[in-house]
Amino acid sequence: MLSLTITERLARARSDLRLGLPVALTGGAPALVAAVEALTPERLEEMRALGPLELAITARRAQTLKAHAYDGDVARIAVGDAPLSWLRAVADPAGDLANPLKGPFHGVRGGDAVAHRAGVQLAKTAQLLPAVVVVRAPAPDILTALPADVALAEMAREHALTPVISARLPMVASEAGRVHIFRPHDDTAEHYAIEIGRPDRDAPVLARLHSACFTGDVLGSLKCDCGPQLRAALAEMGAQGAGVLLYLNQEGRGIGLANKMRAYALQDQGFDTVEANHRLGFEDDERDFRLGAGILRQMGFSAVRLLTNNPAKIRMMESHGVTVAERVPLKVGQTAQNSRYLATKAAKSGHLL
Repeated sequence: MLSLTITERLARARSDLRLGLPVALTGGAPALVAAVEALTPERLEEMRALGPLELAITARRAQTLKAHAYDGDVARIAVGDAPLSWLRAVADPAGDLANPLKGPFHGVRGGDAVAHRAGVQLAKTAQLLPAVVVVRAPAPDILTALPADVALAEMAREHALTPVISARLPMVASEAGRVHIFRPHDDTAEHYAIEIGRPDRDAPVLARLHSACFTGDVLGSLKCDCGPQLRAALAEMGAQGAGVLLYLNQEGRGIGLANKMRAYALQDQGFDTVEANHRLGFEDDERDFRLGAGILRQMGFSAVRLLTNNPAKIRMMESHGVTVAERVPLKVGQTAQNSRYLATKAAKSGHLL
């Protein structure tokens, strides 16, 4: 008989949350969780009919709302008969300044918060706002079900990447270019390695871990330095005749393009890039640089000369089997529009600018 692995069920669960369907979390007290962002009024009432509802948000979002996070990294809030509009106002900070008083919040304490924690993390990996409605109820057979603690462990571990195909691609930076496609086993986004020339596998390779930035890389945004960094890294590899640029599909420091645009809207209200992420319920940086180390190892590289201003990338490479022989600074792309953004990265995220 066919059965699904935990990775396959997680992939289904992410899809279900994005469609507005609840996901069943088992392993302790059974619970159904649904992402606030995708929930409909009809689905909310169906869940309310099963028992008392609780809203789970991250401690970062709870801090903004002055709600108690009794469970450390998540806060549980009693919903009562609150409408969907209230849930969305608590989950989404877009209207915080216009309507700051959403409480009083009745925090839930005691008991098991594993399902709440797993639900919030699932919403994050589905690139939704990290806020879920939870009801303690048995799982109907039609819903995707998975053990909450096993799901948390699976989402936290490093996932293998499978090489799919590589092909020659002449580029402006170098006619001797080749693009490699890697597909993760957990059904998340594919990642790419752009190889310039024929780098020596026995020597530290000039390398860049570049996270996807649609606004900067494609549209030429002046709010960040991503586009100039991408082009400067490729140009330097072309000039030296060899290098590898890893293009990791982790838009918006891992929160996705929609949430990145939400962060931009908050920045328009006066918050800096880190404050905006926190108000949304995310950490400063949600990216997983283990992906880059895994790709480099699969390609046969064990040491790099890393083009970066971010010490976190160096630490992650070193801790996952890739020696950083040299940090090569990449200080390009400062504009009048991104000077505050760059200053925040230096002051709050430790970037060496």
